[in-house]
Amino acid sequence: MSPRLTLNVIRTAPAFVAAARLTVVAGLLVGLLPAACGVRAPEKAAAGTAAVGGGSGEGVKTGEQVQKASQPASQPASQPAMQPANQPLTQATQAAEVEAKVEESAWTVRRVAGDLAVKTEREERGGEVGFSSGTAIITTPLPQDYPPPTPPGAIELKKYPSVRRAQVSATDVNTDGGRNIAFFPLFGHIQRNEIAMTSPVEMDYPDMQVETTKQDQPAQTNWTMSFLYRTPELGPVDGDAGDAKKQGVRVVDRPAVTVLALGMQGQYLSTRDAAGVVQLREWLDANPQWKAAGPARALYYNGPEVAPARSWSEVQVPVEPVP
Repeated sequence: MSPRLTLNVIRTAPAFVAAARLTVVAGLLVGLLPAACGVRAPEKAAAGTAAVGGGSGEGVKTGEQVQKASQPASQPASQPAMQPANQPLTQATQAAEVEAKVEESAWTVRRVAGDLAVKTEREERGGEVGFSSGTAIITTPLPQDYPPPTPPGAIELKKYPSVRRAQVSATDVNTDGGRNIAFFPLFGHIQRNEIAMTSPVEMDYPDMQVETTKQDQPAQTNWTMSFLYRTPELGPVDGDAGDAKKQGVRVVDRPAVTVLALGMQGQYLSTRDAAGVVQLREWLDANPQWKAAGPARALYYNGPEVAPARSWSEVQVPVEPVP
């Protein structure tokens, strides 16, 4: 190598080194800056980011173009990605709601409180259906489609169908003594019309409201006593009680009703019925999804042939669900 060429190389070497250093720095910047700024390499561009074409002539794609390109061909871009997965869940929820409504409308008797273990046994004697629970026994048939009696000590929600009944009402007459006064006109009515006796005898107490009844409530003086028809076909409705032969008896249809019932055993007294209403009010206070819908009534299942201490009865309050 000539001295002049060697001198030129020595003179120009720093320039080459500086240029090389700039090239390395530029390469590092090209590799590091996109990562530091959160931008992926072009070949790994995600939906919604701009990707630079690698010499293919495509140029720069917009975020919208990349998003469309990344969408599956079978799914419209505007459709939420999770909707197909949610659809079966929605159908299952709707089916569960329908099933719950069917179940709610299907029950006739539902045990809700009191003695949850005690049972009412259905028995057949001489072709007639009766019931028993411990020492409590009923041998007289109930009206058609009436639910079984609530066993003593249990509290139940019950649905009753409409029933045709002969009734006698009284005002300012002590019910505990007045039941005998009403019994004979009603008994005469079913005898004249050849209507078989059924159980229970129903006592309506218009003044025995759930909200105001007390544990030591005095005997009721306004009441209605009813004998029930086993089926409506046994006799027509007759609202005229003025005929002396009828002795104040009216035949009416009582509408269907849902009640909260307490089963009891013991002497038939309106004062005992009032104490039962207090128990039903306590249940209603603890279950605000139900509310009272009328005054109390009592169902007396046995006649005088059964000792008072063993007599089976229920006290009931009409109820309805709170919307």
